[in-house]
Amino acid sequence: MARPKMLKLPEVLEEIEMSRAAFYRMRARGKAPKLIKLPNGQLRCRRTDLDAWWSSMEDAAA
Repeated sequence: MARPKMLKLPEVLEEIEMSRAAFYRMRARGKAPKLIKLPNGQLRCRRTDLDAWWSSMEDAAA
């Protein structure tokens, strides 16, 4: 079974076209996509979590 695609934070920011500061403000409010903190301190986002977040943002806008 293949591992899920993991995106680095800069890749996520580029895709959602958002600055790091704006992303962290949204994350503090609990509105950002789910992130995983690795043992080395880096953040990753599963492709499936980002896609689910996109869908929830579309639903909220409708």
